[in-house]
Amino acid sequence: MVRTAVLVSGGGRNLQAIIDSRLFGEIPNCDLCAVISSSPEAYALTRAAAANIDSYVVDREMFPNDHSWGDAIFHKLKDLDIELVVLAGFAPKLPESAIKYYKNRIINVWPSLLPAFPGPMDPHAAAIEAGVKLSGATAYFVGEGHSCGSIILQQAVEVLQEDTPMELQLRIMEQAEWSILPHAVALYCTGALTVENGRVKISD
Repeated sequence: MVRTAVLVSGGGRNLQAIIDSRLFGEIPNCDLCAVISSSPEAYALTRAAAANIDSYVVDREMFPNDHSWGDAIFHKLKDLDIELVVLAGFAPKLPESAIKYYKNRIINVWPSLLPAFPGPMDPHAAAIEAGVKLSGATAYFVGEGHSCGSIILQQAVEVLQEDTPMELQLRIMEQAEWSILPHAVALYCTGALTVENGRVKISD
């Protein structure tokens, strides 16, 4: 079983997608043993409690700077013997020490077809302004500097002519993020992912 921690900051809708997928047996070999929040007010903690998942708060407001807070997050992950880290609406940036230690073991999802419309821009507003016909979501391994490392999965979503950024955001979550993030976790936990020369290969 792959000891997995999900890092959250807010409502936890992507966390819920992982919880639901696991409940229906779609993420085998995954021990979802911890939800770690950067905020004590995150509703994601309520979702974790409802699913009987241990939760922890490493409150950014309780630390004097990003460095000390990042060290606390990193040490919590190591103390829990975590193998796979999943970012699910996690607002702060992990320290570079954690990214290097967990190379190709931190999965994030971003609401665009990377490398198009990367952060810190609003990818939904940017997609509409650019007039693209397709946007979507990308599940990927986090690289150094919080860059998009190796891409695991992508799912395209149509951009409608009358879309607002909020409408596009919701459609991408429902049609892409909530499916490819749990799927990426499942592929990792079943040993189906390998990274060669920066490219992810998925075995049958």
